[in-house]
Amino acid sequence: MRSNTDEISVDSVRIVTPSGAVRGHHITPEEPENVVAAVVLHPATAVPERLYRGFAEYLAGEGFAVVTYDYRGTGSSGVPSENRGIRMRDWMTEDVPAVAQWAHDRYPNIPHLAVGHSIGGHALALDNGSSHLQGFVTIASHTGVTATIPTFSERLKVGFVLRVLGPLTARVLGYVPGRRIGLGEDMPGASMLEWSKWSRLPGYFFDDSTMAAKARAARVTQDVLAIGFTDDLWATSQQIDAITEHLSNAEVERRTVDPRSVGVAKIGHMGFFRRENCERLWPEVSAWLQQHAEPLS
Repeated sequence: MRSNTDEISVDSVRIVTPSGAVRGHHITPEEPENVVAAVVLHPATAVPERLYRGFAEYLAGEGFAVVTYDYRGTGSSGVPSENRGIRMRDWMTEDVPAVAQWAHDRYPNIPHLAVGHSIGGHALALDNGSSHLQGFVTIASHTGVTATIPTFSERLKVGFVLRVLGPLTARVLGYVPGRRIGLGEDMPGASMLEWSKWSRLPGYFFDDSTMAAKARAARVTQDVLAIGFTDDLWATSQQIDAITEHLSNAEVERRTVDPRSVGVAKIGHMGFFRRENCERLWPEVSAWLQQHAEPLS
């Protein structure tokens, strides 16, 4: 890993949203004059901020100022049972723009970019938190339609979680104990119920009339790099394309990575951000971000 992660600074941050606050970290090169652009990492559902720390430190070593965080009602940003009414759309329309605005207020005179993992990419593709961006990257960001999962055993498992166990615990407890049922972090009940609803629609949230998702996606004009992996049982190429095909006014570059082509055993839905894959996967994304970090005129 060529970036200099020994010369970075890490600060805790609390960022106010319209309905609460999120907590995260601001990771920068030690010398402020070395910052070339700001990058916000928007996380996946029920995935803790710590998964993104290695990648954030790598980008900081490459000269980026980076913000990582947890959505409200997850991780360090609040107890799920006390935030039971937060929906997935609230993360996309409130948390994502709030963090993006915080980054812009902190760095008003440098380029801004973003990386969205799964639902984080959904938010960006629906024009949330993108007003100041010169481009963004989506990692394993797909329409999560359960019926399209190609492997029967995985389709059965995910279907049980999203249609039975998740909604049941959401209604009974007010939150989903994700750590106990193998889903990741605990999450607010309303977010699971919305996820469950979308997972049964052929077009995911594009078929939810209350989302206006097609119109929002058409508003995106930035360059987009959308990355998927051949061994991801959830984010298949077909389902990633089901997002990017709606970005009709953006210049979209699609990349699908076979783990064997980069010399690793597996990547899957989470593996891009794992530190052991830093040398094989991170430099290409950093290079794309560098290319789009053009000085503001």
